[in-house]
Amino acid sequence: MSKGDYLTYRKAAATSMTGLVIQLILTLTVFFYARVAGDAAAAAASVFLLTGVLVWGVLLLVFDQHRRERIEAMEAEQLAVSGASAASAFENTGDEMRLAARRLALIYKWIVPAVAILLAAINIWVGFSRFRFYQSIEDYSNSSSHAGWALAIGIALAVVGFVFARFVSGMAKVNAWANLRAGATTSVAAALVGLVLAVGGFLELALSMDQVISISPYIISIGMVAYGVEIVLNLLLDVYRPRKPGELPRPAFDSRFLGLLAAPDRIAENVGEAVNYQFGIDVTSSWFYQLLSKWIMAFIAIGIGIGWLMSSLVVVEPHERGLILTNGEISKPVYSFGEEGDGDVGPGLHIKWPWPFSTYETPVLVGGGDEQMRTTTGVRVLHLASNPPNNENTPILWTESHTRGERLNIVQPERSTEEDDASGGENASTNTVAELSLVAVEVPVHYVVRNVKLFDQFAAPGQREQMLLQVGRRIVTQYLGELAIDEVLATHRTSMPMELKARLDAAYGQFNDGQGAGIEILFVGVNGVHPPMRVAPSFERVISARQNRESLIEEARKSQIKMLTEVAGSVELAEQISEELVELDAIRREQGNLSDAYIESELRVQRLLERAGGESGELLLGANANRWVRHMSERGQASLLQGQQQAYLAAPELYRSKMYFDALAEAMRESRVYLTPAELESLLVRLELQDKQAGTDVFDAEAGEAMQ
Repeated sequence: MSKGDYLTYRKAAATSMTGLVIQLILTLTVFFYARVAGDAAAAAASVFLLTGVLVWGVLLLVFDQHRRERIEAMEAEQLAVSGASAASAFENTGDEMRLAARRLALIYKWIVPAVAILLAAINIWVGFSRFRFYQSIEDYSNSSSHAGWALAIGIALAVVGFVFARFVSGMAKVNAWANLRAGATTSVAAALVGLVLAVGGFLELALSMDQVISISPYIISIGMVAYGVEIVLNLLLDVYRPRKPGELPRPAFDSRFLGLLAAPDRIAENVGEAVNYQFGIDVTSSWFYQLLSKWIMAFIAIGIGIGWLMSSLVVVEPHERGLILTNGEISKPVYSFGEEGDGDVGPGLHIKWPWPFSTYETPVLVGGGDEQMRTTTGVRVLHLASNPPNNENTPILWTESHTRGERLNIVQPERSTEEDDASGGENASTNTVAELSLVAVEVPVHYVVRNVKLFDQFAAPGQREQMLLQVGRRIVTQYLGELAIDEVLATHRTSMPMELKARLDAAYGQFNDGQGAGIEILFVGVNGVHPPMRVAPSFERVISARQNRESLIEEARKSQIKMLTEVAGSVELAEQISEELVELDAIRREQGNLSDAYIESELRVQRLLERAGGESGELLLGANANRWVRHMSERGQASLLQGQQQAYLAAPELYRSKMYFDALAEAMRESRVYLTPAELESLLVRLELQDKQAGTDVFDAEAGEAMQ
C-alpha cells in the first residue's frame, strides 16, 4: 500500500477520536441535566448516548488497526522490493509475519459482532424495562423543572449531532472510510434525542403544553428498542448476505434508517429514482421537476410564512371565552368579527398580532386522565375531600373500599347527652379527654367561570385548579373539624352543603384583592360519608347497640302503657293517680293518717281508682262488695246469737237438749246406725256395703215414705 493509504486511515482514526470526545461530552451533559432537572426522558437518553461512545470506540480501534495494517503492508512491500527478504532466515514465512492484519481480521470477526450484540442487549433491555416502568405507574407524567435548559441542551445536541453527522457521512463516501457511516448514525441519533428535548422544552415555555415532555420518555424508550432490534436483524442478515472478495464487512450497529437521515441527499436521489421507475420516463429531467426543485425552498418559505400569518386569526368557539395577550399583557384584538367583553373576547373570529407577539389564552378544563378541554362555560368539578367511588354500579358499604387513596378528615368525637352530663355517666366522665375521630366524606363542588379576566389573574395557568382545590380543602377541613362524628354522619347532613357553599364563596372571594376568582359555585354536595373501613365494624356494633337500646326502651314503654291501661284505664289517669298517691304519702308523713286532709285525699284517690275502671278499680269495688258481705254476715251472726240467748233464758234445759240432739243429728247424718236389744250376748252383723243408701234414716220422719 502507498503512504496515502496510511494517512487515510490515520485521518479516519482522528475523526473517530473526535467523534468519541464529542459523544462523551454530549452524554455527560445530558446525564447531569437529567440528574438536576429530574427529567426521565433525559435519563433514558443518557443511556442511549452512552452506547454511542462504544460505537466510536470500536471505530477508533478498527481504523487504528487499519493504519497499523497499512504500515505493516508498506514495510513488507519495501522489504520485498529491496531484496532483503532473500537473506532473511524467515523468507518462507509469508503472511505469518503480518500480525496487524491478523489482529484486524480478529477484530472484524469477533470484537465488532460482540460489541453489536452488547449494544443490542443494552438498548433492548433498558428501553423495554423503562417503558414497562412508566406504564406500571398509574397516571405517570414526566416533568422537568428546567424547561429552558431542556430547550438549550436539546438545540445544542441537535445542531452538533446533525452537523457532525453530515460531516462524517460525507467522509463515509470514500470506500476506505465506509465504516464511518456507523458513527454518522450515532451522531444522528444524538441529534434526534436533542430534537425531542428541544421540542418538549419549547412547547412548555411558549405554549405551556407539557404533552411532548410527558411522552418523551416513551419515545426514547421505543427508539432504543427499535435500534436494538435493527442491530439484531443486521446481524442475522449479515450471515446470509454475499460479500465480494476483499470487501470490508459492514458493522451491524450501522443503522440503515439513521443513515438516510445522516445523508438526506440520498433520500432525494432514491425518491427520484423511484418516480422514474414508476412512470417509466426520466421525470427528474423534465422542466417542471427542475422548476420545482429550483423553487422548492421558496415554496416552503411561503408556506411557513402563510402558516405564521394564520396565527393572527383566532376563532373562539361558542362554549369559550378567552384573553388576548400582547407581550404578556391583556389587550384587545386588532379587529374583531365576534363578541368583545370587559377584557376578554367571546365567540367569533378575532384578528390579533401574529405569534409570538400576541397569543390567545383560554382556561383549560382538565378531565379524567390526560383529557383536556378548552372551555369557560362548561361546568367544572372539584373534589375537596375523598374521590368519588371507582365503580358506581355496585353497592357501596362501609366495610368495603370506596376509592383508591381515600382521604380522611378529622372531626370531633360524639357529643355527650344532657342526661349523661347531669347524671355523671360514662360519657360525661370522658369529655375532659382530648379525643378525635376520622371520617371520609365526598365533597364535590360544581362551578363555572364567569369572569375570564379574574380567573386568569389569580394564579398561573397550570395552578388555578390546584389553588382552588387546596383552598377548598382547607375550608372543608376546618368546617368538619368543628362538627362531631354523629353530626357529620346523621344530624347535620342537610345543612352542611349550604354552610360549606357560604364558606367557599367567602374564601374564593378574597382572591384578586377581594375581587374574587371569577367563578360561580353552582352546587356543593356532601356524599358518601363513612368511617374508615377498618373501624366500620365497630361503628356497626355501636349502631346495633343503639338500635337494641331503642328497641328495649320502646318495649318498656309498651309494657308501661299496657300495665297502666290495665290498672288505671288510661296512661293520663294513671299518672294523675300516681301524683295523688305521692301527695297522700306526703300528707301521711306530715299530718298522720287520722287527719282530715289525709282522709279527704284518700277518698279522692279512691274515687279516681273507681272511675278509672281498670284492674285496681275492679279490685277496689270487689273489696267493697266483700266488705259489705262480711259486714252483713257478721251482723246476722250477732242477731242469731241474741235470739239464742233469749231462748236459753226462757228454758235452759229444753234449749240444751235441743242443741244436743241437733248436734248429734248433724254428726250422724252420713253414718249407718243399727239398733240392737241390750240383752243380746252375741251379735253377728252382715252388711252389703255396695249400696250406701240401703237403709233408712231413723232420724228423718219422712225417710220411709218412699218405701211405703
